[in-house]
Amino acid sequence: MSERITTDGDGTAPAPVDWDARAADFDDEPDHGLRDPLVRAAWAERLRRWLPGRPADVLDLGCGTGSLSLLAAEQGHRVTGVDLSEAMIERARAKLAGRDAVFLPGDAARPPVAGRRFDVVLVRHVLWALPDPADALRHWRSLLRPSGRLVLVEGVWGTVTPVGIPTDRLLTLLTPLTGHTRVERLSEDARLWGKEVGDERYAVVAMA
Repeated sequence: MSERITTDGDGTAPAPVDWDARAADFDDEPDHGLRDPLVRAAWAERLRRWLPGRPADVLDLGCGTGSLSLLAAEQGHRVTGVDLSEAMIERARAKLAGRDAVFLPGDAARPPVAGRRFDVVLVRHVLWALPDPADALRHWRSLLRPSGRLVLVEGVWGTVTPVGIPTDRLLTLLTPLTGHTRVERLSEDARLWGKEVGDERYAVVAMA
């Protein structure tokens, strides 16, 4: 995830983050770089469940250094990644060199994809940080082909001043936009994070 950190109206968000400066050590977090084989395998397993079984066009928004993009490409999908940080984009391009993937600098809320449509819009830990999550979801829905899907990985982090977007709020925002939705609780799967976690982490797969 690499987007402007701001509030969605439900709580106080941290100060803006310089994601270009963070790019050098971004992958040091187990769930960012996916360098640990167990963590990598756990995310690959989830993506196989969330993404279509056939080769598909996947738009990875707030793609960071491209770790999920790489897993999707390894599973046979064609990937377009978008991130606000040029430094993150450079690392993603290097990570996926030679694969069926393209990376573009831009705002996840309004990705610069020139009217293209996708089978999947994949977004991890980005929606909560956008100034208008409802508007972003409406726009992302418009980028889907018929029978496409939104794959949204989100959560609520922290205990003293928690930030994030709770499951029920996200489902409420999705109700007028999508048909069937499926929620997967992710907090209990320590393999995904490289450690035990106690906060709310989840994924929603929403069909157009």
